Amino acid sequence: MKIRVGLGFDVHPLKEGREFWLGGIKIPSIKGPIGHSDADVLIHAICDALLGAANLGDIGTHFSDKDQKWSGMDSKFFLKEVTRMLADKGWKIENVDCTLTLEEPKIKPHVPQMRKVLAPLMNIEEEDVSIKATTNEKLGYVGREEGVNAYAVALISKV
Repeated sequence: MKIRVGLGFDVHPLKEGREFWLGGIKIPSIKGPIGHSDADVLIHAICDALLGAANLGDIGTHFSDKDQKWSGMDSKFFLKEVTRMLADKGWKIENVDCTLTLEEPKIKPHVPQMRKVLAPLMNIEEEDVSIKATTNEKLGYVGREEGVNAYAVALISKV
């Protein structure tokens, strides 16, 4: 069996009055991320981790923010397409491990619903999706609540 690991990272600025889509669900918040699609920083990081592991480029290669057809797009579409791309090359997703950095809103209460939404998009079990969050201890743009980061690591395999 062949296995590979990929690392993904994404960041989006935050703005008052924007919807906050994270891990495929809408989170109640005063601020939300700005982006070309729905700006779901967690899904974007997962996509990059998966694409990187399979050596298929990055999310911008496949879903450019210069292309208007992706404007406002639900990022769950991107994750489903990335999963299909990997399957077409014979790769199976084994697990993803993600960390979010943001001050507000608190993420822990929303993790079970995110896992429930994300797992089927990747054809894996909920127990194979790990999502954690931490603050930036009020340091930098995350600490000032100007932006949100997501990191993801993915393990894929091929028989």
